[in-house]
Amino acid sequence: MEETLVVFIVFGSITAIVITIGVLSYLKKRFEHKQILAAIEKGTPLSELRPLRQRQNGATWIRRITVGIVLIVIGLAFIVVGVHGVPNLFVGLVLCGIGIASVVRGALQRKYEPQMQPSVKSNEEE
Repeated sequence: MEETLVVFIVFGSITAIVITIGVLSYLKKRFEHKQILAAIEKGTPLSELRPLRQRQNGATWIRRITVGIVLIVIGLAFIVVGVHGVPNLFVGLVLCGIGIASVVRGALQRKYEPQMQPSVKSNEEE
């Protein structure tokens, strides 16, 4: 009975986190959409609108590979600790699978992402 309660609390917590993240991302996307519509109503040409999702800090593949490695390590920890229990083994395998997928996605993104070339102005200024 106690194990069932613990599993229920853990999965309930994870579900609450996933729902919260989903709602926040939906609200963020809705806000971005309203900003774009307001800019269009003011007469701003679409070519001048900067993509709001464009990241200024460079490569995202590094974050994907890092998150993937962390998930693989956590999944392996669940597998090693959870040898006696099936739910721990299942959770560990799921985490390892997500981690491997994230590492593969990061590696592919690194391979096919356009390389940023230094601008001509920055070379002339130095």
